[in-house]
Amino acid sequence: MQKHINKKKKTDTRTGKTAVKKKNSRSKRRKSSRVRQRNQRILMSLMLLVIIVLIGWIIINRAGENGWSIGDFLHNSDTMISDAEQSGTDNADSSGGPEQWQKEGAPYIDVELLTPNEYSRPQIPIESVQYIAIHYTANPGATAIANRNYFENLATTHDTKVSSHFVVGLDGEVVQCIPTSEMSYATNSRNVDTLSIECCHPDETGKFNEATYDSAVKLSAWLCVRFGLTSENVIRHYDVTGKNCPKYYVENPDAWIQMKSDIAAQIDVDYGLQDVQ
Repeated sequence: MQKHINKKKKTDTRTGKTAVKKKNSRSKRRKSSRVRQRNQRILMSLMLLVIIVLIGWIIINRAGENGWSIGDFLHNSDTMISDAEQSGTDNADSSGGPEQWQKEGAPYIDVELLTPNEYSRPQIPIESVQYIAIHYTANPGATAIANRNYFENLATTHDTKVSSHFVVGLDGEVVQCIPTSEMSYATNSRNVDTLSIECCHPDETGKFNEATYDSAVKLSAWLCVRFGLTSENVIRHYDVTGKNCPKYYVENPDAWIQMKSDIAAQIDVDYGLQDVQ
């Protein structure tokens, strides 16, 4: 009887050990599974981080190839917003953009701002706009966007310091290069308080064709209304430095008088449009 009891105890002991082993084995498997899952999560996080870094490197590299910097990009983002708030002549501005400006009397304005750089867009603030200056490109047959791109390329070529707020093309198109809250390199000593308009012309005479002339008149008048100016505040480059610019309207004073008269008439029209709105 005693032997039978002892044998049973031995059997129970072995069974207990087996159960403990199985329990320990399951515990180890669960622990191993958790470790694997954790390692997988860490690996996925590292892979995601590598992808983000790689994308960032590609963006920075592309920006560097175009002469940009991250600082410029961030500054430009802030500038676009502040320019819109200050002048109402930028993309996505509070006044509604080019379509709204047309309702106010402006020609359609294609906003193609220059990349900030010391040769054509120094980002020096204009404290108060006092004049609108008319120029001619002295580059017969060239388009508005070609002149704008010339200004843009100065950031790379460093040939000279020159630019304009607006360029009016041969088809009457208007390209904005610089916000009206910033200075351009166009009118010498008057750069600090003057918005400049470069006008394209078909030949060496410097005379604007009808489409260019009409857009220049409308743009000048619209800017006068926006900044509380009159046609008397519209000047030629010649009036500042004596330079033969805009050539035709310096050599033919009556043509300039007529242009100023047309701007004055358009100013009256624009004020009427404001009353309607």
